Amino acid sequence: MDAGETQLSSVKSVDRLFEIIDVLDELDGARVTEVAELLEMPKSTVHGHLSTMYQHGYVVKEGNEYHLSLQFLRLGEHARWRKQAYKLAHEKVSRLAERTDERAQFIIEEHGKGVYVHRETSEHGVETDSNIGESVPLHATAAGKAILSALPVSYADSLIEEIELERFTEHTITDRDELREELQTARDRNYVFNNEESTKGLSAVGVPVLEQSGAVLGAISVSGPTYRMNGDWFTEEIPLILLGTANELELDITFS
Repeated sequence: MDAGETQLSSVKSVDRLFEIIDVLDELDGARVTEVAELLEMPKSTVHGHLSTMYQHGYVVKEGNEYHLSLQFLRLGEHARWRKQAYKLAHEKVSRLAERTDERAQFIIEEHGKGVYVHRETSEHGVETDSNIGESVPLHATAAGKAILSALPVSYADSLIEEIELERFTEHTITDRDELREELQTARDRNYVFNNEESTKGLSAVGVPVLEQSGAVLGAISVSGPTYRMNGDWFTEEIPLILLGTANELELDITFS
């Protein structure tokens, strides 16, 4: 086997490893046979990868099932707090949830998706099944569209062409030209709405957050039941609160 074949084999091995990790996450643990059948891999290959991860502490074994270990939590927490700006955003999100009495979140863009970095829910806020570290579609969320609106237009257009504009509700924007028009409106006013586009009965407002260089750091948003997110509170007051919070965060980032 020459050097090129060896490198290709190593890459395929790494691909298999990440596929196994994803399956353990999706199934909340599984046996070697289950993983092998689902991924159509030899049991010996799956067992070898799982044994290696076990030796390095990245999986635990409960009976005959393998589960992801808390090593991933350690890595995730490192990624979540690695930037000072992410730490500063945490306090702002907490205050937003308290001030609006809804759910507030800070999201960044990675690999064409929005990723939850911080999320706080007030006493009357609505919980959803989105957790820290989980990804959300950029085109169907207020924070996601806010990020798209603040990116350079050429890069935003390339993302729009690449991502699947999946329909989640009857209100989801799935036409690329319509999405571009929505983003231009967001650029003009610096905030964007989500009118039940990701979840029926849930609406939100989002604004982008910029770094000192002008690059997009992420976006903050407030979401709640559509019956509460209406009138001037939804269209004027929450946008103003968010714009003020984003401004404060950007100043904190600049002078931190």
